[in-house]
Amino acid sequence: MGEADNTVARHRGRLHFASLGSGSKGNATLVSDGETHLLVDCGFTLREAEHRLARMGLHPRQLDALLVTHEHGDHIRGVGPLARRYGVPVWLTPGTWGSGRLGELPKRHWITPQARFAVKGLSIDPVTVPHDAREPVQFRIQGGERHLGLLTDLGHPTEHVAQAFAGCDALVLECNHDVRMLAEGPYPPRLKRRVGGDWGHLANTQAATLLTRLGLDRLQRIACSHLSEHNNRPELALEALTPLLDGDTSRLMVACQDDGLAWQAIA
Repeated sequence: MGEADNTVARHRGRLHFASLGSGSKGNATLVSDGETHLLVDCGFTLREAEHRLARMGLHPRQLDALLVTHEHGDHIRGVGPLARRYGVPVWLTPGTWGSGRLGELPKRHWITPQARFAVKGLSIDPVTVPHDAREPVQFRIQGGERHLGLLTDLGHPTEHVAQAFAGCDALVLECNHDVRMLAEGPYPPRLKRRVGGDWGHLANTQAATLLTRLGLDRLQRIACSHLSEHNNRPELALEALTPLLDGDTSRLMVACQDDGLAWQAIA
């Protein structure tokens, strides 16, 4: 049994999360209470997903469900292959399924936005977000008395989103781009408008603004995620959020593209 697997066992009964990797080349987040294991999105090839899961001490057959936020390739590349090879049940909205990008899914379950559902011991609230996909959602997941918010791929922080994710104990939050780096970067004008628009991705400053609306008192862990390879740097994301925490950086971390983020337990 590897070290990461030992970590899962040690935290049995406690909600915790990890990232297999986060960014434009692939996204996948693990959520577990030690008995129920969820994978949210899988933007990696089957082989790479197997490797990254093993790094976290899990085999694909241990997954109880695969939740899909939307149909963009950096979130679904490995969903179909993983589901077909290992029989993992997939939960997604009809709009995401209607994109036609996922292929056959042997065990398919519908998500209705704003309608809670459960996978074994974990309760999941799917929340509609503004993003340029057919029927995108993000997730608030409850295990016991603890709440984890997974909140990436949204163009702007709506009041609906702020209300839905208020009072979480941990948050995986999009910090996609620095506004200046995006403006001065290599993207063509049309792509810059898409990324920085109301249906694109959150800037570091927008993430900071949203955090103040969600409330910081209960937040034990804030994982900056979905950082752009060309339009952001980890230190800029952390700079934007650190002042909100009175300089206490112990609650802040970054989910990287290559290394992901190791298991984080919510006390």
